[in-house]
Amino acid sequence: MSSDVKKTATSAKSKNQVEKEEVLEEVLEELEQEAKEKKEEKEPEAGEEKAPKAEAEVAEDKAEEAKEKAPSEEGSADEKKKGLFNKKEKKNPLQDKVDELNDKVLRQMAEFENFRKRNESEKAQQFDKGQANVLEKLLPIVDNFERGLAAVPEEEKDGAFADGMNKIYKQLVKQLEDLGVTPIEALGKEFDPNLHNAVMQVESDEYESGIVAQELQKGYMFHDTVLRHSMVGVTP
Repeated sequence: MSSDVKKTATSAKSKNQVEKEEVLEEVLEELEQEAKEKKEEKEPEAGEEKAPKAEAEVAEDKAEEAKEKAPSEEGSADEKKKGLFNKKEKKNPLQDKVDELNDKVLRQMAEFENFRKRNESEKAQQFDKGQANVLEKLLPIVDNFERGLAAVPEEEKDGAFADGMNKIYKQLVKQLEDLGVTPIEALGKEFDPNLHNAVMQVESDEYESGIVAQELQKGYMFHDTVLRHSMVGVTP
């Protein structure tokens, strides 16, 4: 009885263990199935996330390639530009030397022309100044002729001596006029300090105030310059 009981107990125990193992296997299979289903559900989502990521990476790669190419293109453009400028700026050294010498000659010619004109102007001024000094020294001789002719008595004015003096006086005055010496009009003119030298006041019923009423010594102009001022008396 004991052996049969033992066998029965052992078979019962084995049967229970087998059932437990079968249940466990079913549970494991269900868990694996669920895990597999969840994995399949997640894979498309992961793929969808990876696709945009792959596109972004491709875009970034293209941007990097563009950046790498950009400097080279800019560099080539700069090189082309430099090449064009270098071609324009490049000149013939012989032509540069010719231009430099030509400019130097033109400058020297202009300087010489200015020097010549300035020298001629200075010479003309010095000549006029020297001529004016000589002519000014002749004016007292003219004054003496005028005084001498004025002192000749009326009955002797037709004489040979007076006639000779008068001819010499006229010849001298004509020569002075040819040289540019002309008398200054004073009598009856308004007093002008640039032309007249007032040495006295003269009462006159004929002239108004500020008018030259008497000419004591004749004045002369040399071209546009006063050679000698007229010495006059002016009405108060």
